[in-house]
Amino acid sequence: MNDEPNKFARWRRDMVENQIIARGITDPRVIDAMTHVPRHLFVSEAMADSAYGDFPLPIGEGQTISQPFIIAEMTQRLELCGSERVLEIGTGSGYQAAILSKMVYKVYTIERNNTLFLQTRKLFDKLKYHNIVTRYSDGTQGWKQESPFDAIIVTAGGNQIPTPLVDQLALGGRLVMPVGGLHSQELLKVEKTETGIKTTNLGGCRFVKLIGQHGWSE
Repeated sequence: MNDEPNKFARWRRDMVENQIIARGITDPRVIDAMTHVPRHLFVSEAMADSAYGDFPLPIGEGQTISQPFIIAEMTQRLELCGSERVLEIGTGSGYQAAILSKMVYKVYTIERNNTLFLQTRKLFDKLKYHNIVTRYSDGTQGWKQESPFDAIIVTAGGNQIPTPLVDQLALGGRLVMPVGGLHSQELLKVEKTETGIKTTNLGGCRFVKLIGQHGWSE
C-alpha cells in the first residue's frame, strides 16, 4: 500500500470521516481498520475509482461489495476486542474479512461461489492477511470443526437465522445477520446467553440472498 496512488488514501480518509464517523460509528478499532484496508483492491480495476463511494458495487457472479457504512455498522455491532475467532458467511469480495482480520485473532470465512473463493484467497495471500482462513462450502451449515466462534457475521440475507450458526456460536457470542424477504431485510443481532437467545433489531437493510441448505434455494 505504500506505493498506492495518493488519491486512494485521500478518498479512504474522506470515506471514514464523512460516511463512517459522521454517521455514529465510534469503535476506534473499526475506524482504524477501515482507514487502512485498501477497499479499491477488492473491486475490479474498472470500479476502483468508485470503491470509496457511499454505495454498494457489483463484484461479479451476481454479488456485491456492501456500502462502507453497513460494513462498519455490522462490524461494530459484533463488539470485538481483539482476541476473538470470527466466522464470516459469504466471503464475496473479501473486504469484510479483511476488515475483521485487522481487529481479531483469526477470521474463518466461507464462500459458496468457486470463482469468488479463488479470487479472494489469492488476494488475501497477496495482501498478507495470514490470519484469514478460507473455505469453499455452503456457509449456511457453518464450520462445525472450528466451532464455537466468538462472533459470526452473515453478509447475505436469509428468511431466518440458520440453526447451525446459532449452535456454533460460543456462550456470550454475538451474531449479526440480515433476515427477511428476498428484496428487503432487517439487520438482526443475536446474543447467546446462559438463559437463551437475545435478539435485537438494528433496522432495515438490503442484501443479496443467502443461498444454501438453511437459506434460499437458487
